[in-house]
Amino acid sequence: MPAIASRRSCRVSATPVDRPSSTGWPAEAELEWEDVVFPSLDGVPLEGWFIPREGSDRLVICAHPLGFSRAGFPSHLEPWKSAFGPGNDYELNFIPDYKTLHEAGYNVLAYDFRNFGHSGAANGGLQSNNRFEARDVVGSLAYVRSRTELAAMKVGLFSRCMGANATFRAYSMYPDAFSDVRCLVAPLLLSARVALERMLGGAGFGERVDEAVERQRQIIGTPPDEASPVEWAAAVDVPTLTYGVRDDAITRPSDLEAIYAAIAASDKDMFWIDSAARWDGYTWFQRRPDRILAWFDRFLR
Repeated sequence: MPAIASRRSCRVSATPVDRPSSTGWPAEAELEWEDVVFPSLDGVPLEGWFIPREGSDRLVICAHPLGFSRAGFPSHLEPWKSAFGPGNDYELNFIPDYKTLHEAGYNVLAYDFRNFGHSGAANGGLQSNNRFEARDVVGSLAYVRSRTELAAMKVGLFSRCMGANATFRAYSMYPDAFSDVRCLVAPLLLSARVALERMLGGAGFGERVDEAVERQRQIIGTPPDEASPVEWAAAVDVPTLTYGVRDDAITRPSDLEAIYAAIAASDKDMFWIDSAARWDGYTWFQRRPDRILAWFDRFLR
């Protein structure tokens, strides 16, 4: 499907009437942006922001985690504030990420996956964490190639959590779509089965994991057993940086280590954040961007 898209330019003085599910907005960081709409691989309309950096030929495409939007996640508000445990109860605002990338000399495209933020509903409103969302990753790349002023840019991907899982699966399913991608930053990767085991175990329902797996299979037709980036990592041959939260309550260090070991790229790196709060992983870039910016700079020069 051709990447037919619409866009609307916005200045930093604009007052938004509606917002994605968190409170972040480019105007709050004094960024100019365009509201853009483009199709996923299967035609689902995806909405995003394009934040231009004048004079730059480098572009970073940003993909968000499960349950979030391109703006972030309102975990400073109930009912979300009490849902994720200590250290995961403050607002996740991704606008500082885009501001940091912009100031470092990058154009930025940030978009909402299907069924999140302002993007279109699809697949009965179901989220697969990778299978359906992989099509959105491919759609974002097709959109960049469809715009004359973006098509020749050096492209890097900054894909968090579900965004990272969907990107890995897309590499496996649609490798030709990534032919001109130069590098990838993919924090907080995890295998769905491991996350399910950890979450149910932590809630005292560890013996019901197999029941939950079967229930998911019945609902969306894809059990979490098949949803592991370990299997798809062999297709990821682009320079890849990943990182995780060492004592994260919803995963195990061994899972990320197995994913990292399976990545095919000869240029790859990973590091650990010494914390138990997954939110520290989501905000790491805006607090300590140097290592990640160095990765983009190395491969997008």
